[in-house]
Amino acid sequence: MPSCDEGMKLTRRQVIAGGVTTVAMSAAPGASSLAAELATPPPPRPPVISTVALTVNGKRRELELDTRTTLLDALREHLKLTGTKKGCDHGQCGACTVIVNGMRINSCLTLAAMHEGDEVTTIEGLGTPDAPSPMQRAFLENDGYQCGYCTPGQICSATAMLDEIAAGWPSDASDTLDGPMEVSADEIRERMSGNICRCGAYANIVDAIRDVAAGEVA
Repeated sequence: MPSCDEGMKLTRRQVIAGGVTTVAMSAAPGASSLAAELATPPPPRPPVISTVALTVNGKRRELELDTRTTLLDALREHLKLTGTKKGCDHGQCGACTVIVNGMRINSCLTLAAMHEGDEVTTIEGLGTPDAPSPMQRAFLENDGYQCGYCTPGQICSATAMLDEIAAGWPSDASDTLDGPMEVSADEIRERMSGNICRCGAYANIVDAIRDVAAGEVA
């Protein structure tokens, strides 16, 4: 029966032997190349290309896209509709807001391939410099912008927001769901909270939206 000390010596011998074996294996021919191979990441997968058909600003468009392409990049990079801005690219600022099938969405958070057959309206589809939409005109008349970077998203969002109110969609600021909702400053601020203006033109943006809601801008 081995003593406790003899057992400890045996354990030390095993540890030393194991270390020697490990060093010998690492020094064996081909060991370094195997380690390098295991450390090398696999090559990237080739993109999957798909045909996506959209109706953008009233025109049918067919695009050959990598299925990972966001709607924002499809609009900006493939259709050259650069009015829609890329801000945070994380759905936090609202600069990329467009209208899809009548609903406002952050185009940076959705893939173009998910919108096969959908109707997309960008800032270019709301009006032109010669014939601006009422919301575009109201932003001009009320100085609802400073640098202007967030303005396309603000205008698209505000346009769809008034349609939501007209349809009776509630918000956290709505006092009641019965009857028409008042387009109050609090209602507008709540519903437009997803659109950030880093210049701080919020008061003028609210005034512009209220003017359109009141029919004061043709």
